[in-house]
Amino acid sequence: MKSVTFLTVLFSLATALTAGAQPSFSGPPPSRTVVHDASVRRAQYLQRINEALDWRIAAIDRQNVAGTVDLAAVSALLARHQDIELCNQRVIELMKTPGSGPFWMFPTVCVSFLGRDQLSAEAKAAIRTAWKSFQIRGDTENHWAMYYTSVYLMSELYPNDPAESWFNGKSSAENRAEARAYLISWMDLATTVGQGEYNPSHYIGEYAIPMMLMARWAQDPAMRQRGHMMLDWIFAGLAESTLNGVLHGPNSRTDEGSVVERWNALASVFSWVLFGNTPPIAGYGGWGNYFMAIADSYEVPAVIYLIATDRSAPFLQRDLARSRRRWRYSAELFMPVYKTNYTTKHYAVGSYQGGISDPIQTHVWDVTWDVTDPRGIHNTMFSLHPLASNHVLQMYFSELPDTMAQDITKQGKPSYTLAGKIVGCSPYEQVFQDLDTVVALYDIAPGVEFPQVNGFFSKDLINVTEDQSGWIFAEGGDTYLAYRPLAPYHWEAYRHFDGGWAAKQEEIGGRLLVSPHLKNGTIVQAASAFDFKDFEDFKNAIRRLPVEFSLKPKPAVKMMTLRGHDIVVTYGEAPTRDGEKIDYAKWKLFEGPYLNAEKNSKRLVITHGALQRVLDFNTLTIADTVTQP
Repeated sequence: MKSVTFLTVLFSLATALTAGAQPSFSGPPPSRTVVHDASVRRAQYLQRINEALDWRIAAIDRQNVAGTVDLAAVSALLARHQDIELCNQRVIELMKTPGSGPFWMFPTVCVSFLGRDQLSAEAKAAIRTAWKSFQIRGDTENHWAMYYTSVYLMSELYPNDPAESWFNGKSSAENRAEARAYLISWMDLATTVGQGEYNPSHYIGEYAIPMMLMARWAQDPAMRQRGHMMLDWIFAGLAESTLNGVLHGPNSRTDEGSVVERWNALASVFSWVLFGNTPPIAGYGGWGNYFMAIADSYEVPAVIYLIATDRSAPFLQRDLARSRRRWRYSAELFMPVYKTNYTTKHYAVGSYQGGISDPIQTHVWDVTWDVTDPRGIHNTMFSLHPLASNHVLQMYFSELPDTMAQDITKQGKPSYTLAGKIVGCSPYEQVFQDLDTVVALYDIAPGVEFPQVNGFFSKDLINVTEDQSGWIFAEGGDTYLAYRPLAPYHWEAYRHFDGGWAAKQEEIGGRLLVSPHLKNGTIVQAASAFDFKDFEDFKNAIRRLPVEFSLKPKPAVKMMTLRGHDIVVTYGEAPTRDGEKIDYAKWKLFEGPYLNAEKNSKRLVITHGALQRVLDFNTLTIADTVTQP
């Protein structure tokens, strides 16, 4: 552990370095040089934190404090120990109209703890009184992480308050016990069979910020350690699932903006602040401001930093996760999700086996290619069945079935009932990935809404060629792509909602390959442009691949991949690779060169080169080792 004095010096240095600097979200893309000096890496991390705090404080308009000083601004000021009277004023005003759920609760916790030795007695009393108001728990995994972390910390802050002083009629002791029990149960689940909301493009903040709050302020040393270990666990997953800071698929929950412009996600803010290898999104993603206010107490482990930034050699990582909880029409509480990620210097291919992971916001698979500056670039290719189904919604939600699908379109998911959507999963999709080859098969039941497959072709592809062989060739960055539709198709312009609350769609470039056939499929093969003499050489290599497919009685593909593996994929059956059947029952929690964990182990081994960190939730220990050459 570094001394407080040392960190203070670095923090002061970082502050000096960022004074007057252009925000990174509008500046040039960051250098991708891997920083091996720990002190320099730490100084740069603190510099990025200070840049975000500077930006948030500079956005305060003294003539319009009501419109510019929210709890995020108060948190930034408290983190800097400045303008305390303004903080007191705004806290008292804001607590007059408290929110009603976890998205209000955790910012309030952040202010409470940052301000416990700074805010006036009146301001602190206003917060305490607000916590008597009605609060809801929410209905998702991230809601519960925020809710219970907030309840736990506030019940520690006010340890002996009676039941009538809390919103739910439970005493501090009762709230603390309930919250502690849930959080441990959630951590046990995530560290044995995987996280439900795995690799979320935006919701990573709704886990990372509560865990940072826990790691920083939990009085119980065991809970404080759990918060720290979950932070490492989450960030290790982010590190292995990003291509130079950009999160790719699969994603448990995402949105249209993040699917077509893979960088455009809150996950990029965390890659930026932790690893410094991609720009943050505008305004540091909003929620990211709370993380910046408290992030100086966290040390990014070197082993996780190197996993995120070292793309010198390809790697294959397999992980286990789980679907959202099912309430109806299933004998299983959740479905296991078998993830595959193959990452190279120039592109990444990721997928899970298909099926319903989340009924609305899942992204099942894609190829994402690297670009120097990812802002505004649609650097991805994928296909999906655009399912809209009240039956599937009822499997996961308790809302009334008659209107739920239409209601969703007014709740931040405007494309849910549209055939041309590009977000979602389907029970009629089966995916198999072998390194950089993806086979997605579709056997859509008659009568299902939107009996078609949509393939996304980005505006940023070049040299798109519909070849007589049946393959469609394209170039994205330094990546060659070959897309083989298995049924007839036509082209439609891609129409995009610019945000969940957009009223209408816009054409932003790009096309959809629409194949309106129930029995269907897609094959995609990616390769580095540096592995071929030229694009024509790649095309010839693809044309020579032995590929057989049929669609009836059920879709099936038998082919040799560009990497020389024989794969057989038949809808409804286990795929085979080089004659061996894929046995998903043997899938480990993590398996690859960087992350390894047995299922049900609660023990993650994080490795890069000579560095190793072991997170053991059985003993609540973190063990670092360096292998001597």
